[in-house]
Order: sequence, then C-alpha cells, then structure tokens
Amino acid sequence: MPTAILTGPPVPGSSLDGDLRSLGFDVRISPEAERTAEILAAVPAAERVALVDARFVGHVHSLRLALTDPRFPLAAVSGALTAQPAARSALQGALTAVESRGADRAVRVDQALPDLVAEDLTADGTAVHRPELGSLVATVPDDPQTRNEARQAVAAVDEEAVRLRSAVKARDGFFTTFAISPYSRYLARWCARRGFTPNQVTTASLITALIAAAAAATGTRGGYVAAGALLLFSFVLDCTDGQLARYSLQYSTMGAWLDATFDRAKEYAYYAGLALGAARGGDDVWGLALAAMVLQTCRHVVDFSFNEANHDAVSNTSPTAALSDRLDSVGWTVWVRRMIVLPIGERWAMIAVLTAVATPRIVFYALLVGCTFAACYTTAGRLLRSLTRKAERTDRAAGALHDLADCGPLAEAVARAAHGPVRGLPALAAPVIALVGAAGLVTAAALSDYGSPWPVIAAVLYVITSGLAVARPLKGALDWLVPPIFRAAEYGTLLALAARAEADGATGALPAAFGLVAAVAYHHYDTVYRIRGGTGAPPHWLVRAIGGHEGRIAAVALLAALVDGTGFTIALTTLAAVIALVVLVESIRFWVSSSAPAVHDEGETA
Repeated sequence: MPTAILTGPPVPGSSLDGDLRSLGFDVRISPEAERTAEILAAVPAAERVALVDARFVGHVHSLRLALTDPRFPLAAVSGALTAQPAARSALQGALTAVESRGADRAVRVDQALPDLVAEDLTADGTAVHRPELGSLVATVPDDPQTRNEARQAVAAVDEEAVRLRSAVKARDGFFTTFAISPYSRYLARWCARRGFTPNQVTTASLITALIAAAAAATGTRGGYVAAGALLLFSFVLDCTDGQLARYSLQYSTMGAWLDATFDRAKEYAYYAGLALGAARGGDDVWGLALAAMVLQTCRHVVDFSFNEANHDAVSNTSPTAALSDRLDSVGWTVWVRRMIVLPIGERWAMIAVLTAVATPRIVFYALLVGCTFAACYTTAGRLLRSLTRKAERTDRAAGALHDLADCGPLAEAVARAAHGPVRGLPALAAPVIALVGAAGLVTAAALSDYGSPWPVIAAVLYVITSGLAVARPLKGALDWLVPPIFRAAEYGTLLALAARAEADGATGALPAAFGLVAAVAYHHYDTVYRIRGGTGAPPHWLVRAIGGHEGRIAAVALLAALVDGTGFTIALTTLAAVIALVVLVESIRFWVSSSAPAVHDEGETA
C-alpha cells in the first residue's frame, strides 16, 4: 500500500486524512520536519510514498492527479509531492538537502515542506511532473482567512464535472467528440464505480468487434445489420476504456499493449469477416480487403515515421506549419480537417453504416476511396512541411527511422558495403533510391505472370536499393518517407503476387496473404509503440529471425517462381503462422515485463 506522510502540525476540522485514505494511501503523521525523513526511510523501498502538507486545501481530484498517476516517477501540486520506487532515492536526497539548509526550523508557514523538496528536485535537474489542474484547487493557505477563501473556491467548482471533462481525450475526431464522448464518459464513470478496469473494457471491445466480424461472415442481411451495430458498440467501448483510464488514472503496461494493438486487430478482423461474408454470397473481395488493410497500415506508417523524424528536431519551423496553425484558429476548419483524414471514428461509422445498408464490396470501395484521399491529403501536407522546414534532425530521430525501416541481414550487408560511397549522394537520395526499388518490385509483381522470374530479379534489386537507402543516417528532410515506402513495397508485392496466383487458378492465396500481412503489420505496430514508450525497437535478433522486409519479400518472390499456386498458398499460410507465433511470443513477453512503459497515447486518432 502506498504511504502518505502528513507534514506539519495538524489542522482542526481538516478532511485531508480521509481524502488520502480514499485514494488508497496509508497515512502517517509527521508534525515535525526532522521526523519526516525517519518515517520516509521506514517505508519499504518498493512502495510509492507521498509528502502532503497538513494545511493542504483542494479538490480530491487534484491530489489524485498528483499522487496516483503511474506514468511519472515524481509528480507534485502545491502542497503535495509523490515519488514512485524508482525515484525514492532522489526524494530522500532532496529532503535531506532541505533539512540541512534549516528548513526544518520553521515547518515554515510561508512555504510547505513538499514544495521546498519539489523545488530542490527541480533545481537539481530532476523532472517533476506537474499536472494541469484547470479550475481545480490545490493550495496551502497560511492563515485562517486564506484558508476560508480556499475552501470557498473548492466549493465553487463542480469537481466531478471537471473530472468527467478531463476523461475525454483533448484532441479527437468530429464523430467521436460529438457522437460518442458525450455519453461514453458516463459509461466510463459507471465502470469505475463498479470496479471495472480499462483492460477489461478494452477486452470487451475486442470481443464485441470479433462477434461483429463473425456476424458479417454469415453473409446475410441480418448478419450485416447486426455487424454494423456491434462494430459501433465496440467503438463506444474503445472510447470508454481510454476515458476510464483518464477518469481513474489507471494506466498500465498491459493496458498500453492492449490499447496499442487491439484497434488494428478489431478493424482487420472485421475486414476478414466482410470478405468471408461476401464469399458466402459468391463475391470474392479478398483482394479489396487486403488492399484496404495495406492502405490503412501504410497511412499509419506515414504518420508514425513523420512524427518520429520531427519529434525533437531543432529549429522545427516552416511556413506550412504556420498556415496550419492559423487555420486551426478558425473553429470550423479544425473539424473539417480532422474529418477529411478519415480518423477511426469517422471510418468505423462509415464501415458500420455501409455494412448494414450495402454490400461488402461497396464497403471496401468506400474505404479505398476515402483512405486514398486522406493519405494524399496528409502526405502532401507533410511533404510541404518537410521541404519548407529548416530543421536539424537528431541522432535519436535517425535511429527511430532506422528501426521503423525494419531492415534485415540482407539490406544491412548492402548498407555496410555501401557506407562509404553513399556519403557523397544528395540529401534526397535515400527516399528516391527506396522509391525506385519499391516501384520496380511492385510493378514486376503486378504485371508478370505467376511463376515468372521477373519478380525474383526485382526482389534482388530491391534488396540492393533497400541497403543503399539506409546506408547513412536518415537525417534528410524527406528521409521519413523511407519506412512507409518499404511498407508499401512489402505489402503491395504480397498483394500483387497473391492476386496473380489466384488468377492462375490457385485457391486461397489472397486470404493467406491477408494473414501474412496482418502478422507482419502487427510487428510493425509493435515496433512503433515500443519506440513511443522510450524503450527502443524490438531486439535485433527478432528482426533477423523474421528476415527483415527485404528478406521476406525475396523469399516470397522466390516461392512464387518455384512452386505452383497451391504450394504458394500453403507457403504463405505457413510463413504467416511462423511469423505471428515468433512476433507475438516476444511481444507478449515484453509488454508484460517490468521494463514495458505505461504508455497512454493521447494523440492518435486514426
């Protein structure tokens, strides 16, 4: 159990002790500052500890935000400071330093001991998180009149209303903001009061989406209507789990992993359900389903790659960004721009409605048109920002792009051999070289007959161009394009080769390719969220074990040239199963380990 130490003389009539206990703290009293260090040292090192001035006046949610958020080793508001086990030694050192300067002589009426310790930590260069309180109150009054005024300020604010508002993601899509969040926040509160955790709600959302996919797979009109309704309800639960996490500050490593991966699992499982349902009605749309998954995944990779490239860029300014900021100052343009990128709320609403009233083929046509427009809009804007921005990208950003590239041993061997010669190439060389190799590969796969050697030749050239593209650090203005180009090449080639195999009479090649792309895409999403959490990419042995993007493509192209259509389907299915098994086992091991970050993504709406 975490421990809260009340410092300073007690205040008659204060409910602070009960407030802290309601937050799960064991409360100990330290009326004299010299006793605080003794009590702190007696608390087990594996427990969270908090220092709270006994004169504190404020909302319980202010204390909750400061003292219970698991994402920050140290956090504080006026009059309260907390340290997780990893930061306990820093807290002990700062407390000792404050006492050595004579702060213990006053338990000063003008400044609280937790504030003095927080200031010392900050001055020493230790990061102390200070949550945004908005209209919430957190203060340490130093006389009866100020205390009375503070209590009046607390009474004037509807704490529960503030807590509900803050449970909603600060930046979200139009559909989510106006059609879901107005009531899903109350569902989140209902779940919190009944002891449900965000992970349980996330799992319920996944199960609901899988049932929706099964309903779509029936191929009946009733099944399609039920599937659309269930998909929307799954999205309501998807919004609720994040709101529940923010409402009750229940962030966790397992929750990070579930939240980061389940959205894609739900959407792509639903695509498969639609394709199965269409097949029952005699319409083969597996190619469209795979194309929709490829396009959506590549859109995300563009987002991830651009953001990582510019996460900590120096002198990060451009006229295009300034224009975007000015447009955001006009209310209606904000929502238009958020809607046209077809974020998850708008996209799932469109899918659900079209499933209920139309056919799977119409659903996929709408998805492909909408996502293509959105991809062109966002990519064009980012190209303009990159070309007009004068920024120096850091080694960390270059390393992140290299990890997102997902190059295996073949491309790495080429990169090592070409490291010297590529130094003299122009700044735009990396994305151009990558694009040339990718375009040649996809074109050869799409235009050659099944069994032709041309895709194998193109795959060999692709290995070479892939290595050349990453032979030097990816710090150029457009080098963030390299990972999405690689993703488009790999996924697009799998789609083209499977389509050629089915045109040649093979059965099940496209569904097998769908499974393979899904397995590889999971690995790529997993890489993104590990980087976002600050723990780096998956281990190098894993990338080597599954071949890297260029190794997988070379293997698949060679299989297409050597085996018949039936053998190709079996090979794709086997490869998908092996990659899925290896990637999932390592991913689960990481995300349930103590080193996994308590990531909670506030920015991703797609």
